[in-house]
Amino acid sequence: MKLRHKLLVIDDEPHIRRLIQAALARADYHVLEAGNAQEAMELIRRERPDITLLDLGLPDRDGLELVPLIKAQTESTLIVVSARDATEEKVTALDLGADDYLTKPFDTDELLARVRVALRNRATRDGGLASLSAGDVTIDLLAHRVTRGGEEVHLTPKEYAVLEQLARFPGRVVTHKQIMARVWPNEHDHHVEYLRVLVRSLRQKLEDDPQRPQLIRNELGIGYRLRPVEAAADVAARAR
Repeated sequence: MKLRHKLLVIDDEPHIRRLIQAALARADYHVLEAGNAQEAMELIRRERPDITLLDLGLPDRDGLELVPLIKAQTESTLIVVSARDATEEKVTALDLGADDYLTKPFDTDELLARVRVALRNRATRDGGLASLSAGDVTIDLLAHRVTRGGEEVHLTPKEYAVLEQLARFPGRVVTHKQIMARVWPNEHDHHVEYLRVLVRSLRQKLEDDPQRPQLIRNELGIGYRLRPVEAAADVAARAR
C-alpha cells in the first residue's frame, strides 16, 4: 500500500484551513488541522506529522513562540505560512528553526511546490536517499512505496515505519531503542517483542528466504541493519 505523507495545518481562520486542506488532499496528502496553539501541540505530540504549516497569528499564543517548541518535540519540517511580510519577522522565524516561510496571500501551486521540496529534503537528509534498491526490493522514501520484483508490496503503517527507519541509514545499525522511539513515539513502555514481530512480518514479505534473511540483518541484542543498498538511479544507469 502507498502510505500518505501526514501534514498538519495550524491556522485560526477556518476558510484558510479549508483552502489548504483542499489543495493538499487533491495532491493525496493526509491532512490534520488545528485552530490554536494548544490543539496544534497536542496533535504534534500524538500524530508526528511529516510537515507542519504554521500561521503566526494564533489566538492563544504567538506562532513565533511555537517554532522552537515544534522543532524540539518533532522532526517535522516546519513551513511558516503567514500574512506577516516584514523581513525581520521572516528572519526571526528562520533563526528560531523554521525551515521555510511563505507569505499570505499565496498561490496553492507554490504551496504544493514548497511541500514537495520539503519532502525531498526529508528523504535525503542525513545522507539518505530518496529511492534505494537492495536486490529486487526498491524503497521509495519520497512516495512511501515499496516494490519487489516490480510489484508493489502491501505493508501496514507500522511495518513501513520500521523499514523507513532502516532505509534512512543503509548499512548502519539502527538500535531497538531508536526504531521504537520513532514507531511508537507516545508509548513510554516499549517492548522489543513488538518490533521483532514487525521485522518477522517484513522478512516474510521482502526476503527470498525469511529464515535466512539477507535484506534485514539482526545485530544481536542491539538492533537491525538494512544491508548496503544502492540509489535506484545508479542501479538503472548501470543496467543501460
